[in-house]
Amino acid sequence: MKRIYFYYAAVFSFLCLFALLMSWNTVLAPSTRYPTALVLLFSITPLLLPFRGLLQGNLKSCTWMSYVSLIYFTHGVLEAYANSAERNYALLEIMLSLTLCFSAGFYVYKAEKQ
Repeated sequence: MKRIYFYYAAVFSFLCLFALLMSWNTVLAPSTRYPTALVLLFSITPLLLPFRGLLQGNLKSCTWMSYVSLIYFTHGVLEAYANSAERNYALLEIMLSLTLCFSAGFYVYKAEKQ
């Protein structure tokens, strides 16, 4: 499989994960205990740190995006276990974060192999 397909999958899964987190925390199930801005600050900021490098195809940024996506995998597993009302959103977060992790990882692997 060509390296560019893994890159497109990584960018697509990033955008979908970003959209899911934004809509989950603002429209679908906003927090009743904490302000929405604070929740977005802590949930979205780690995902945005290596984003510029991901768009440029930087291998180091893609590696870091793969690592950062594991935080969202852990969050999704914990939410799926603890909160049955939002289990579908959590399962979607798990799927998107794993897709981001593996596609970014395979993109870096294929780039270093060439």
